[in-house]
Amino acid sequence: MDRSCSSAELLDYGAIAVSGADARAFLHAQLTSDIEHLPREEARHAGWCSAKGRLLATFVVVPHEDGFLLQLARDLVPAVAKRLQMFVLRSKVTLADASADWLQFGVWGAGAARALAALGVQAPAGDLGIARSADSIAVRIAAERHLLLARSSQRAAIAAQLPGDDAAGWALEEIRAGRPRVLQATQDLFVPQMVNLELLGGVDFKKGCYPGQEIVARTQYRGQLKRRMVRLRTPQPLRPGQELYSDDFPGQPSGTVVNAAAGEALAVLQIATLEGHSAVRAEAGGAALEVLPLPYAA
Repeated sequence: MDRSCSSAELLDYGAIAVSGADARAFLHAQLTSDIEHLPREEARHAGWCSAKGRLLATFVVVPHEDGFLLQLARDLVPAVAKRLQMFVLRSKVTLADASADWLQFGVWGAGAARALAALGVQAPAGDLGIARSADSIAVRIAAERHLLLARSSQRAAIAAQLPGDDAAGWALEEIRAGRPRVLQATQDLFVPQMVNLELLGGVDFKKGCYPGQEIVARTQYRGQLKRRMVRLRTPQPLRPGQELYSDDFPGQPSGTVVNAAAGEALAVLQIATLEGHSAVRAEAGGAALEVLPLPYAA
């Protein structure tokens, strides 16, 4: 085992398998990203919106065999698969909960590439690049940070090679990277730009229609975005969906926690609050939370 990297089985992530002759066209018509031109050796961030432009799920879309694997929050898999099925109609598309078929691991740190190589899969070269072996798919999320999807039959082999189980560490890495994950507690709350999804390449403004596209485009081009996601340091544990307060909106909630782990959080706040450097608090009159930088410009 390589002790220069960390790893975790991501039990709170699930997967939906989308297969069939029309799988690519179907997802292109449903998701915020360009799936029509997605290469086989590249993954992509994407969202799925309601007709009102609010995110019902966020995905990492991974091309696989005759279709795709959609990585998403595990608590959303049954409802999202059922609702997506409603749009299949006569398309040649099959949707299935693949959470039990595909184990998901985070592998990160200086020794991540060596750990993947020991499992028979080479680390991809570029961000969101994909490398495959017979039973595994590696997706490079960022430098020295990879998502490993492996057939369930590989659990024993992976457990023998990977050095630990730091799920909180992976969640913190995701927060520091500014990658939002919509959960059941935050479903249908955010337009994609509120959680910076377009800054991660998860929204294509040139593609055709998809659910909520008109509202997403109007938000982008008419200056209607009033909230943005930021990273916070928190002196107390926060939970997804929790309301936050700011001094410039006394007595009323002015923000929402997106994800939280290990003393940090992603939260959607009023842009006016951020521009005015007003204090943000977990509760009215509570300690101020520190706004931290993200690795991209919002």
